Amino acid sequence: MRFSSRPLAAVLLALAALPVSAKDLTVSAAASLKDAFQEIAAQYQRQHPGVEVRLNTAGSGALVQQLKQGAPVDVLATADQASMDEANKNKSIDPASRKTFVRNDLVMVVPKNSNIRLQKLSDLQQSAIRRIALSNPDSVPVGRYSKQALTKAGLFEAVKPKLITTQNVRQSLDYVARGEVDAGFVYRTDAALMPDKVSITAAVPLDTPVSYPIAVAAHSSDKAEARRFVDFVLSPAGRKVLDKYGFSRP
Repeated sequence: MRFSSRPLAAVLLALAALPVSAKDLTVSAAASLKDAFQEIAAQYQRQHPGVEVRLNTAGSGALVQQLKQGAPVDVLATADQASMDEANKNKSIDPASRKTFVRNDLVMVVPKNSNIRLQKLSDLQQSAIRRIALSNPDSVPVGRYSKQALTKAGLFEAVKPKLITTQNVRQSLDYVARGEVDAGFVYRTDAALMPDKVSITAAVPLDTPVSYPIAVAAHSSDKAEARRFVDFVLSPAGRKVLDKYGFSRP
């Protein structure tokens, strides 16, 4: 067997020169947070060049199920308290790290070129409205908020035949923007992303405000890094981005 005659110091210098792989941080966030969190993640990576943020966006219910089934997630941000409550019940988050960080509004939207007048929920019954995009209320907070509002108004069963179920708020927004439906329920922040394709016709009153919590995942492989990311979201820099995308303070 031959041994290297290179001095130990030279070997250590050579090892130090090797590229260091980035640390992965997986953030699961509600679909409505996608654009804001993409920008936050980019800023975070610039401040912490050794970290690569992997953003996973979907309906909050789907994210909670992924986490429950063992998905390698470090941070969870949902669009309602009920989804985070479920994650806590499943022992999927660190409850001490949970913070409510933004609020949003539920609105009704129509395609930009639509002539439909839609000022209140009861207007959805008019014959000109044949298709309404509503995210799955069993797994998506925006769908749950929408169904609750319609039910309280005594309208859910009346408009049920018109409902087109979507997987998340962004799919509802896309359907309206493309004119594939006559109206839809989305968050104000989502509608603001397509001002040239959709029009907000009315805000929908809710008993429970639309509030978003964020928490460190219980089985995060790097809880210190996960906490640092949560702190960044809550920092003035993170809040500036969230303000830019129209999210209000809790």
